[in-house]
Amino acid sequence: MPMTSTTADVQAAIARLERASATGRSCEPLTDLIGRTDIALAYRVQQAVTERRLAAGARLIGRKIGLTSEAVQSQVGVDRPDFGVLFADMRYADHEEVPMARLLQPQAEAEVAFLLGRDLTAEADLAGLRQAVELAYPAVEIVDSRITDWKICITDTVADNASSGVFVMGEQGLPLEAFEPADAVMTMRRDGEVVSSGTGRACLGDPLNALRWLAATAIDFGTPLRAGDLVLSGALGPMVPVRPGDVFEVRIEPLGTITARFSGKGE
Repeated sequence: MPMTSTTADVQAAIARLERASATGRSCEPLTDLIGRTDIALAYRVQQAVTERRLAAGARLIGRKIGLTSEAVQSQVGVDRPDFGVLFADMRYADHEEVPMARLLQPQAEAEVAFLLGRDLTAEADLAGLRQAVELAYPAVEIVDSRITDWKICITDTVADNASSGVFVMGEQGLPLEAFEPADAVMTMRRDGEVVSSGTGRACLGDPLNALRWLAATAIDFGTPLRAGDLVLSGALGPMVPVRPGDVFEVRIEPLGTITARFSGKGE
């Protein structure tokens, strides 16, 4: 029988996530409060946490797409992606050191990031999406979870802002006229050793497919994508645990190379 959650349960889920973020101590899954299958309710929790952050002065700069890999979808038991929001303080520059103190259980994954040059307020085909993208960039998303040991189901990750942490992105982008995102080739190295690899086809067959899904879903939620938004489109290969002091060099052909650096333990 499906679980019925109350307003008090939703508020408790919000408080549990916010406490984990504030204390740096992971929390139990949210399934005892919001169940395992009510994705709409999980997005309500995500939206409430987002609104509270905005009220406290945070600034939105875009969205992120998660669960774009079939393997990860199978692990979590879903057949579709999810999304979260990007705040300005989540962005780090190429080579800028990311403090481990703001992360709980970080894992790095390489992605194509899109900067939109047009609003996406109506359903678009792939040609329309290409016209809406101003530039594409190589990016490293550091996914994270407030849920202890990543013991998550779909409602946990959705409520937890699609398991977002921070991201690293360079300043030099490439227009889509110059390459096909599906054909992008990614290699991630840590201390010179290859630890992840893949192509654009690992991301729903094409990162533009992920963008199309997000654009339509955002319209359904009443918060369409706008010009100036950044979109992290999803992993091009397996995610890799981040250790204190790690340095990841990610090359995404033909977008270029980006380096994600992490501080020592507790810094």
